[in-house]
Amino acid sequence: MNPFFFMGFGHSHLVYFWNRSVPFNSTNETYCYSTARGSTVLQGVTFGGIPTVLLLDVTFFFILILLFSVIRKRFWDYGRVALVSEAESESRYNRLSTSSSVPEDLEYDRGFCSWMIAAFRMHDDEIHERCGEDAIHYLAFQRHIICLLIAVSILSVCVILPVNLSGDLLDKDPYSFGRTTIVNLQTGNNLLWLHTVFAVVYLILTVVFMRHHMKYVTYKEENTVKCTLFITGLPKNAKEETIQGHFTAAYPTCAVLEVQLCYDVAKLIHLFKKRKQAEKSLTYYEHLHQKYGKRVQINPKPCGQFCCCEMRGCEREDAVDYYTKVRNELMEEYSKEEQAVHNNPLGMAFVTFQEKSMATYILKDFNACKCQSIKCKGEPQPSSYSRELCVSNWEVTYAPYPENICWKNLSVRGLKWWFRWACINLLLFIVLFFLTTPSIIISTMDKFNVTKPIHYLNNPIVSQFFPTLLLWSFSALLPTIVYYSTLLESHWTKSAENRIMMHKVYIFLIFMVLILPSLGLTSLDFFFRWLFDRESSDSAVRLECVFLPDQGAFFVNYVIASAFIGNGMELLRLPGLILYTIRMIMAKSTAERKNIKQQQAFEYEFGAMYAWMLCVFTVIMAYSITCPIIVPFGLIYILLKHMVDRYNLYYAYLPAKLEKKMHFAAVNQALAAPILCLFWLYFFSFLRLGFKAPTTMFTFLVVNITIVICLAYTCFGCFKYLSPLNYKIEDTQGERGNDTDVPTIPTSSMYVPRVLHHSTERTMLDPKEQQSYGTMDNTCAQAEGILNYSAGPAV
Repeated sequence: MNPFFFMGFGHSHLVYFWNRSVPFNSTNETYCYSTARGSTVLQGVTFGGIPTVLLLDVTFFFILILLFSVIRKRFWDYGRVALVSEAESESRYNRLSTSSSVPEDLEYDRGFCSWMIAAFRMHDDEIHERCGEDAIHYLAFQRHIICLLIAVSILSVCVILPVNLSGDLLDKDPYSFGRTTIVNLQTGNNLLWLHTVFAVVYLILTVVFMRHHMKYVTYKEENTVKCTLFITGLPKNAKEETIQGHFTAAYPTCAVLEVQLCYDVAKLIHLFKKRKQAEKSLTYYEHLHQKYGKRVQINPKPCGQFCCCEMRGCEREDAVDYYTKVRNELMEEYSKEEQAVHNNPLGMAFVTFQEKSMATYILKDFNACKCQSIKCKGEPQPSSYSRELCVSNWEVTYAPYPENICWKNLSVRGLKWWFRWACINLLLFIVLFFLTTPSIIISTMDKFNVTKPIHYLNNPIVSQFFPTLLLWSFSALLPTIVYYSTLLESHWTKSAENRIMMHKVYIFLIFMVLILPSLGLTSLDFFFRWLFDRESSDSAVRLECVFLPDQGAFFVNYVIASAFIGNGMELLRLPGLILYTIRMIMAKSTAERKNIKQQQAFEYEFGAMYAWMLCVFTVIMAYSITCPIIVPFGLIYILLKHMVDRYNLYYAYLPAKLEKKMHFAAVNQALAAPILCLFWLYFFSFLRLGFKAPTTMFTFLVVNITIVICLAYTCFGCFKYLSPLNYKIEDTQGERGNDTDVPTIPTSSMYVPRVLHHSTERTMLDPKEQQSYGTMDNTCAQAEGILNYSAGPAV
């Protein structure tokens, strides 16, 4: 995964905002947000520090681009890591095999900076062919956000900004950032109505653009996926013949083609990967011996490649003999585990029917509301096997795509899964929200006068850049913790994993970037004083300080840093390069370094990337009314993000197969941005004008109506699954025509883990199709061709 990149902020920034303005009858000695007197970070900068930050970030961006171009030219595989990665799955195999000659296809972007032109010239058809339809939906979502921000930029800069500048509440200093904000308008100015109306317009525009995007999120489903049901709650001693007999007896009109039971294959998958690596290393040294007659000696210890002398504990061994021994040991252990797997069923099964209508009919029988007496869920049709199979305990859903299933996680379920989930998220909450929020770290550092020497340099560039670099360093690590915590939860599908990851990362980032700093809860001690100590004067939160005249300047700086430094680092993928270097150092031999190189490409984490982008989008929309100058910089961010993602999707990441729920969830999450904009405007109006002011009442009404609509929509989405209308089959002529043209794919290979394919005797796939799932013969054949690439760094 490409680790997150952020620029956080601390309470020291807000000291500057307070010193620049003296709002609401407060004295100069009063500090908002309970900040410490004598804080030295970011005080006395011009126009909120925006010109300085812009200059530094643009300069750093060009340095990153130059560095990436040099590395890409020197180490070509770094730029096309996804194209030289081994085929670990069907989708990856297809990605390598769709093009007959990868080097010829990439010849036009081998120049020093020609990769930039290639990112622009790349058509969606090329991206779809190599990256899949999920990448197309993701990029289409970004294009809709770009169009939305273009419209918002025009309205904010051409209408809202001149209105704010027309106010006279603040001084006429041209270097005062506060003149561009809503705070510059007098309390009784009727132009404040314009801000409220435009906030509603932005909400409507967001709904329109997102609705337009959702209409074009379509998926071409394979016949087998549409005809397969996933059943949980089976007895562990259930047999395939018994399950098939139940459906045949209970639903005589529904023909069952295949029943596949699920097994605990987590350990088998781990052994399979280790065995395959050993076999590839053995193949490498056998090929070397056959071609050059060499018998290479290696040190089979971690970092053994750096041992230049033999001593006790560092003895060298013959490479062929060592990897033959390792291969045989792993093969024996693998065979034992393979035999034991079938004795450990999970009580789950994939059942495939002859037609989609049959699967839909059975799904409706199990899940649709029948409301018989006090029951909200009727009993399914019985058979003589119903009691033996405990049919009343079944949970039936449509089966996900085979590529979407995390086979090793299926064994984690029930109370074990929920206990694991609760422990992980409780620990995550404690660590992130109470201990490691970037603003808390910086505020703690500020107490110990860490930034005092920077102040003595009296250099605005250093005083501006140093805390920015610190805050970015802390912020870059924290969302990565959220990412790995989601992986530890052991979700059954990649779509669920990405969707949960998107929601968790987004919520954490919004609290870290937007909500907590805006409310002033930027240090741990102040948070607890505010929570428990009601008598202390230091614990009182001055709500009137929430909307300081220059508060939006920091968020503008944040968006600028995300646009230039964030996108530049995402292109460079420096954390991945560091991880690659560590793995290369730990390698035992040249063959293992070759294997590591082929395994550096990972599937694109749509959930994390959606959350990253939507966090910045939310900041832009939240301050688009109160601080309109933020929107053009937000547009620059999305444009650069779009180009970087196009390049990374094509060259740096493997394709991922997800469900459309993932993209719909991103659309719903995007709607939170204009709602937060309304909240921000309501808080400002409430604090400045009071609750009974017309603009406050109107904004409050709009916010409540919006929340009610969102809740109704969410509930409708949750309960729609229980409605029989959800199972209506659109049997159009076009669909029937397509079904007749596409041959039916047998399912014995579709819903079986790759590690069990060769042991499945009833497979109906031909050898070519069977190898597309990465059998050992196919892997070894590819290994011989792939191992000849250069040893440059690849991420």
